[in-house]
Amino acid sequence: MKKRRIFITLIILGLLGYGFYWAFFDMSRLPKGDIISEVSSPEGTYTLKAYVSSGGATTDNAVLGELNFNKGNKKPKNIYWNYHEETANIKWVDENTVIINGHKLKVPSETFDYRRK
Repeated sequence: MKKRRIFITLIILGLLGYGFYWAFFDMSRLPKGDIISEVSSPEGTYTLKAYVSSGGATTDNAVLGELNFNKGNKKPKNIYWNYHEETANIKWVDENTVIINGHKLKVPSETFDYRRK
């Protein structure tokens, strides 16, 4: 009986933890906003689209970087999210490395999210 109670408690805590992550830190749920830039990688494997999300009256602007896969049938992936920005300076170093507003990322695996500093 005691083991069952512990098991149920762990499941509930796990679900609450996942729900908290989903609600506050999941990059796939970020608002897109208005597109401000679109730059393809040197060999055309990826296209990085940058959007500015208007914060409205209560918060500042933020920039979202969405990585699009030009080859294959993969869904776009949000790889960059930074607060207090309204422009995107995008420079491809090579086919798998991009610098967005001074943040260097290896694509498609790395991401930058200001909330996780």
